[in-house]
Amino acid sequence: MGTEAAAILQTERLLLRRWRQSDREPFARLNADPRVMQFFPAPLSREESAHAVERIEAHFAQHGFGLFAAELRSQRLFVGFVGLAVPNFDAHFTPCVEIGWRIAAAYWNQGLASEGARAVLDYAFGPLGLEEVVAFTVPANVASRRVMDKIGMAHRPEDDFDQPRLPEGHPLRRHVLYRIRRGVAGR
Repeated sequence: MGTEAAAILQTERLLLRRWRQSDREPFARLNADPRVMQFFPAPLSREESAHAVERIEAHFAQHGFGLFAAELRSQRLFVGFVGLAVPNFDAHFTPCVEIGWRIAAAYWNQGLASEGARAVLDYAFGPLGLEEVVAFTVPANVASRRVMDKIGMAHRPEDDFDQPRLPEGHPLRRHVLYRIRRGVAGR
C-alpha cells in the first residue's frame, strides 16, 4: 500500500497525516509539557522527541500505518497525534494494534482526540481490515479513558495488566486495557 497517499484522514476539524519536519518543534514542546506527560514516566527532551518521530516513521515503513500527525484544518496547525501502533512488549493481549493520541494541552476538552480516534478506528476496521484494536493507560488517566468510552471501547477489569516496561513498584506500572472489535458501534 502506498502509505503517503493512503494514510491521510480528514475529519471535520482535523487532518491526520504523515509527519513533516516542521512538526518536530511543536511536538517537542508538547512532549516537554508536564500536563501532557502527567501519566508517562517523565516529559521528553528535544532529543527524545526527535527519536520518537524517527520511531513513528520507522513504524509507518514497517507496518504501513502508524501515529498520524494531527493538524487543525482551519489553522494548518500541528496539535499532536492520533493513530495506530503495534506495542513492542509482551503481555496477555499482544500481539495487537493499539490506538493512541496525544494532544497539546491548549486543545484539550474540545473533542479533538475523540474525533480523530473515530476516524482512525474507521480506517483500522475499513482499509486496514483489522479485527480488534486496543488502548491502554493508567487507571488515573480519566481524560483518555473518557475518549476510550466515547469511541465505543470496552474495559474489562480482568484484562488490566502491569506495564512490563516499567519496574516493579513504579506508580504508573498498573494499566487498564480497553478493546473494540470490528462491527461494534457501526464499525
